[in-house]
Amino acid sequence: MFTQIDAVLFDLDGTLLDSAPDLACAADQMRTARGLPSLPLAHYRPMVGVGARGMIGVAFDQTPQDAGFDVLRDEFFANYQQCLAQRTQPFAGVPELLAQLRSRGLVWGVVTNKSSRFTEPLTAAIPLFANAGAIISGDTLAHAKPHPAPLLEAARRMGVAPERCIYVGDDERDIQAGRAAAMGTVAALYGYLGQAANTGQWGADAEIDSPLQLLKLLA
Repeated sequence: MFTQIDAVLFDLDGTLLDSAPDLACAADQMRTARGLPSLPLAHYRPMVGVGARGMIGVAFDQTPQDAGFDVLRDEFFANYQQCLAQRTQPFAGVPELLAQLRSRGLVWGVVTNKSSRFTEPLTAAIPLFANAGAIISGDTLAHAKPHPAPLLEAARRMGVAPERCIYVGDDERDIQAGRAAAMGTVAALYGYLGQAANTGQWGADAEIDSPLQLLKLLA
């Protein structure tokens, strides 16, 4: 149970938004454009948390060390920019969760490693984010998660002391960043955990299986 909390910060993809369909589509379009068969969303979903590296890895079995990876990455980014808000939706329960936080007098914000090139148009396209107290992208500052700087900047913009915030995310980097920022941490087990995630070793203060479970942790 968290007490004396004034704000809740969230990761974006895999925590607030199910963006897997658009990210997978951007990568799969690259396959079909090359005459390769389409892959089902289930193949891509576990690797969404790794971003372009994960999507290209699934689509072409390529890594950043392979020749031509940068070209594939740039093509993926161009595809994704064209479709980023077509199929992406808040996870079930997220709108209700955010409404409940506001009704309790808590502010909320977003700290993501997603580039502002994508974060800004995506959050602008979804009315839910009009009430966010802060939205920090991966390139807002010189450091991204797991560095605590983005979380501390979000708290500063919201006018809340870091120790009166909790951070919710679906990646170990989220928990590392939250702990480094002296915030309470919650692992979102419904998100994009990857293929071999051991959330019990992350060191989160709590875990939730659905967004609305977060409310039970708040005094």
